[in-house]
Amino acid sequence: MSESRDLVVVGAGPAGMAAAAAALDGGLRVALVDSGAAPGGQFWRHPPLFARKAVTTADLHHGLSTYRALCATLAAHERTGRLALLLNHHVWTTARDEDGLAVHAVDRGRAPEERPVVLRAPALLVATGAYDRQLPFPGWDLPGVLTAGGLQSLLKGGGVVAGRRVILGGTGPFLLPVAAALAARGAKVVAVCEAAAPSAWLRHPAALLRNPAKWAEGARYAGTLARHRVPVRTRTAIVGAEGEGRVAVVRTAALDPDGRPLPGTERRIEADTVGVGWGFVPQLDLLLPLGCGLGDAGDGTMAAAVDEGQRTTVPGLYAAGETCGVGGAALAVSEGRVAAVSVLTDLSAPGRPGTRRPAAERRAVARHRAFARAMAQAHPLPPAWPAWLTDDTPVCRCEEVTAGAVRSARADDSAADHRQVKQLTRAGMGWCQGRMCGPAVHCLVARGEPYSPAERLIATPVTLGALANSGESTSDHT
Repeated sequence: MSESRDLVVVGAGPAGMAAAAAALDGGLRVALVDSGAAPGGQFWRHPPLFARKAVTTADLHHGLSTYRALCATLAAHERTGRLALLLNHHVWTTARDEDGLAVHAVDRGRAPEERPVVLRAPALLVATGAYDRQLPFPGWDLPGVLTAGGLQSLLKGGGVVAGRRVILGGTGPFLLPVAAALAARGAKVVAVCEAAAPSAWLRHPAALLRNPAKWAEGARYAGTLARHRVPVRTRTAIVGAEGEGRVAVVRTAALDPDGRPLPGTERRIEADTVGVGWGFVPQLDLLLPLGCGLGDAGDGTMAAAVDEGQRTTVPGLYAAGETCGVGGAALAVSEGRVAAVSVLTDLSAPGRPGTRRPAAERRAVARHRAFARAMAQAHPLPPAWPAWLTDDTPVCRCEEVTAGAVRSARADDSAADHRQVKQLTRAGMGWCQGRMCGPAVHCLVARGEPYSPAERLIATPVTLGALANSGESTSDHT
């Protein structure tokens, strides 16, 4: 016999866990869905259960007291049956339903078997986070070139140090914890190349003063890097990688204010691993099919547009965390709690416990969002980064589309954005569906507009069998 849920939360990272816990405490019946084997998302990523005794990663985490408290709350409600925690469930689309909203997923907990699952509820909260934004450079397709987030995932998920001589490049504070963690675990971090200048933060003193924990955290990372003698080179970028079968040499250069390499500043540095990160792109795949409105996140990307209660433009649909713009785990937790209060208010019914206005959480959201806006302005994408590219540099690695092909599509005004480039060149039609190349292609052809990903009716690979059966499937938890 099936049972209904009041709220479905997709994404068990900081925002999703906090929202689910608050909604459960408020009396709702919740389904929390995540593709991972354990809650925590990327921020609180841990090794698999069977490996946790052999691999220590606690020192890589922040806010573990919050994580453990949320886990305890979720576990207590799961024991009562109020929470359905659906791990190893990959959500491939969302849709409107006569009873509200429907979430279509596949259960991969018994791989390679896939069991289709459909979850229905009057309220849906999407907290699917973000993914690394990449800018191509000659040689970025060599083995050994990873995203900065990928390097951190290897560390948190298995205690794996990806290389012996590592160089990091891109922009933003995220480079610092990755470099510090690698150095502390024995890797030789030969350089951290930050494209921005630290002086840019001086234009945002209020954001720093209102968030002392942020700059204190940054100071700790800087101390770790100093102890391990890791050079941090500002106004510098990785502009090329070379090697036979694997990266062996990295080329860096100092940048002018627009991001063009300054003549005579290029260096060649031996390295077997490269980690690159240019910020993050909100994961909007499950919001777009429902017609969710978007807004400029201030960092060159679009994010879910929400009101002060984390309500989107679609009735019954809420968003929290990095889907609303990148701002860190503390912001995500506060947004998740605010969203849960909104759901409780909007689904008010006799017998359901009331809740007070979350004034403190909303003040925290405003404070952290202000810091996120300052961070975006202090660490922008270098406007002239395409000057690093040769015409034969691959931009879309899946379909082997080069920078020259993308430039040609723009030259005759055939393409005005990455969607039209996709139609003309196949850039973005490969396995990643434009997640890796989409922002870069957009920058090469667009004229200042923020990047908005194309709508994907199928957000994650799914078998034809699961698709065929999805219309008839219901979960044991719905």
